[in-house]
Parts: sequence; structure tokens; C-alpha cells
Amino acid sequence: MRDVTDFDAIVVGSGMTGGWAAKELTELGLRTLVLEAGRAITPERDFVEHKPPWEMPFRGLGDRRAVAARQSRQGNSVSFDEWSHVFWTDDVDNPYTTPADRPFYWFRARQVGGKSTIWGRQVYRWSDLDFEANLRDDIGVDWPIRYADIAPWYDHVERFIGVSGQAEGLAHLPDGQFLPPMEMNCVEQHVKERMRAHFGRDRVLTIGRVANLTVPHLGRAPCHYCGPCHRGCITLSYFSSVNATLPAAQATGRLTLRPFSVVRNLVHDPQRNRVTGVRVIDAVTKTDRVYTGRIVFLCASALESARILLNSRLANSSDQVGRNIMDHIKWGGASGDFEGWTDRRVIGNRPNGIYVPRFRNVTARHPDFIRGYAFQGGAGRGGWQDGLRAPGIGAALKARLTQLGPWSMNFEGFGEMLPRDTNRATLHPTLVDTWGIPTLHIECQWSDNELAIHRDMSVAAAELLESAGAKNIEPSTRGPSTPGGTNHEMGSARMGRDARTSVLNGWNQSWDLPNVFVTDGAAMTSSGCQNPSLTYMALTARACHYAVEQLKRGDL
Repeated sequence: MRDVTDFDAIVVGSGMTGGWAAKELTELGLRTLVLEAGRAITPERDFVEHKPPWEMPFRGLGDRRAVAARQSRQGNSVSFDEWSHVFWTDDVDNPYTTPADRPFYWFRARQVGGKSTIWGRQVYRWSDLDFEANLRDDIGVDWPIRYADIAPWYDHVERFIGVSGQAEGLAHLPDGQFLPPMEMNCVEQHVKERMRAHFGRDRVLTIGRVANLTVPHLGRAPCHYCGPCHRGCITLSYFSSVNATLPAAQATGRLTLRPFSVVRNLVHDPQRNRVTGVRVIDAVTKTDRVYTGRIVFLCASALESARILLNSRLANSSDQVGRNIMDHIKWGGASGDFEGWTDRRVIGNRPNGIYVPRFRNVTARHPDFIRGYAFQGGAGRGGWQDGLRAPGIGAALKARLTQLGPWSMNFEGFGEMLPRDTNRATLHPTLVDTWGIPTLHIECQWSDNELAIHRDMSVAAAELLESAGAKNIEPSTRGPSTPGGTNHEMGSARMGRDARTSVLNGWNQSWDLPNVFVTDGAAMTSSGCQNPSLTYMALTARACHYAVEQLKRGDL
């Protein structure tokens, strides 16, 4: 069979945005090639969410020597464990550098589906509070879009992926196309009611908006609350590109998916000022080849897409490629205990928590910082794990391990990071990965604004718990998270209104190279405090339809 190398569209990356680009472009009639640097995934073979710890070689504790030797950075992710470690990259094969005193965690997943296999699935819309923020605060550059531009695409994405959630009628956290919400437990419901009585509509507690199904949806089964979603899902109950968008693209007959294809650079025709294709290194044989296409979508993740552009020495007349890296700052919050409800317990393992939308700098300006943060968290009862290190042996120990502890609840903040061009990634002058491709040197640190947000998280979380009658309230004493540690890296090829100060226009289209689109986290102009993946997906779907229209008009 002839090996086809020419396509209408090439998509680099098969994860959250790459899967959406594949679905939209193929359904719009384009013969589309998706290039994935890692292996193929078969859910029935590779997803092990139901495998108990006693069947794992290290009983769920992991091979610490192997992690230290090969995945010392990836192992810092909250989603990394003995089951899921195979979904994360090898740090030795995929190195990068940072200043010794400014660490940055670049979490990477190279397999079909990318990090959509192991993401947290929290999906929240942005509002004009976010899209207008840079203009209002005179920070960075203004977004070239507003909520009205992206709202129909939020609808489009939510209807397909399936989002369970509760409508709340908040202007700064718009409601979406929701499946029935997951239920809050008794303590969460109590805290919600007490917060409403104390704070009114200023501070609202709702169930998380999550891309897990609560009813059958487009041929996928509802979630059965087994819990460890970061290990995969053989029932396809949560959204990932493996579970949903790539099968939809495959069904068109116009998708070609090539795993083990590491993209080195874009191929440029200077006479036409168009990218004509993509140079790829086979991850196994390390031979290279070129695939050609009329348009290219970079969906490789924020830092990897920037790396490809930097290695291509293209699309950077603004000198903004690699700059304005952002993440969300976390590890501020509080926990507390609740008396009562000792006859109640949690049934199942709900793959979702509660959400308190941003309330700082919404209607009144905070004196210490701009922007804000949201809380995620939840309530539960301590189980047998709480007694593992307690004193005692014999019958008394066994009895204690069968008893549930008191109810407790925690709030964990996720705060906005401001864009700054000094937070940037550049090509390392000598270091290459195992395929000989120059890797990145990443310099990124929190500013005083993020640190002030982090401090306020613990104060406000304690206030929420106090208002609900919690006991033994413990504000977090942890320092701020390491940049990159929230796994929400974004902003390395931002959208804007001016080619002199941004990489992309309002359609995620390169100012310099009209047939190149970047629709992953690299495109973000600011970071908000909401989990960003829903916005990535909506921007991708929107850009695909625009690109196909341009192709039909002959403009590309």
C-alpha cells in the first residue's frame, strides 16, 4: 500500500486540542494527518484504572529508584503514580533546563491522546472579566476576542464532550450546556448553605463542572464512580481525544494518525511565504521524512509548540515566541473538621469536587493584588489510612482501622498568573533530546502579585470554613507551588491585536505565516484562574472552521 505523504491539513499533537482539530477538519472535508510523538493507545489494553494495588509490582507505591532515575520531574505531578507513570514522558530522553534557583515543572505526555488521558477534567468558561483583564489593568496585550466571540464554540464543545454541572447564573462564570450535576455530600451541602447565608451571592459554592458523564451520551457510558480517572477509562465515561474526538475523526474516513512521529520543524517556502509541510523524525528508527499539507495546526502543548516554532526559526517577527509563560499558583487554602453526620458516609469515589468561583476583584478592588483565584476541594471522612501510623497493635488497631473518622473539608486555591515577557523559554545552545532536537531552557517565576494571591487563599479559605461552623481550622502553611506544577502551562505564542506584539491574530492564525494556526495553551494571552482546557478546545474548533473557510476562498 502506498505511503501517502501529502494532505490537506497536518495537525501536530493528538491530545486535547489535536483531537479537536482532527475532528473538525475531517468533518469539514479535509484529508488530515495527525502526528503524535509517542505510542498508540488501546483502552482495553492500556487503561488499568480497575487494577488493585496488590496486583501491582510495588503495591501501588511505585518503583522509587526507577522514578528517580528516569522520571524525576514527571513524578512531581499529582496524577503520577505506579499505574499512570507509563503515560508520562521519560525525563532522560526529553530533557530541558532551568536556572538552579528557579525550577519549573514541564509535565509531558507522549502517546496518542496526550495529556487528555490523564487530565483533571475540570471545565469552566471564561467571561469578559477575563478577556478584558489585560486591557483593564494595562498588563501585557489585549485579547483580540471577547466572550461573545467564543460563547458559541463553548456550546459546540460542551455538547460533544459532555459536561456535568449546575447552572448558577454568575456573569463572571457563565453557565454552559450541562448534563445533570453530580451530587454534593451532606457536609458539602451544609457548607454551601451556610456560605449562602453568610456571604450571599458574593461567594458561591457549587459542584465542580467536570467532563465526566452522568448519563449516557453519544454512545459513551455514564461514570460509575471508580475514581482514578488519571489511569484511563475503559468505559469512555470521561472526555479524552482517545475516547471521543479521534474516533469521530476516524469515522469520516479522512484521518491518518501516525504515532512515533517526533516533529523537528516546519518546512517553509519563502517565495510564497507559506509553510509547505512538517519534518518528522521516526521515534523508533530515528530516520526523518517530510509530510506536506496546505495548512498546519500546532497542538503539541504550549511549550512544545513554541519549541517547534523556535527550531523552525519562523513566526517570530514579534520576538514573542516562548515568552509570557503562565501557570496557576496553588497550595494556598485551608481545612477543617465538622461534628455530626456520623451516620453518613460517602458511597463510591466521585471523580469531582466542589468549586468556589473567583470572588476577589470581581465587584470591589482588593488592596494587595489584581486578578484573583478560585477554590476547588471537597468533604469526606477519614478511613483506615488515617490509622496506619497511629500507636497501637493487635485487636485495638484492627478495630480502629474499621472505623471512619470525623468529617472534614478542604479548600485549595488556584490563582491567576500575570503575563510577563521575562518568563520565557529559549532554545538551549547545546542540549538536545534523544532524537537530536534542541531542547528548551525555561525561566519562569512568580511575581509579587501571584505571591499575594497565594497568601490570601489561606485567609479566605479559613473564613469560609469558619462561616460554616468548622472546628480545628488549619490554614495551609505550605509555600507556593512550583511554576508549571499545576500542569496549566500556557502563553508562549500569544494571541493579540497587533503583529508587532503578538504571535497570533484573533483566529489563532500566525501573523507571519497565514497557513499556520496554534490553538493549544500557547495561544493564551492571559491565564484567568479557571482550568483552561475548555477554552483551548473552543478556540481550536473556532479556528478550524475559519481555516477551512479561508481555504475555500483561496486565501491560504
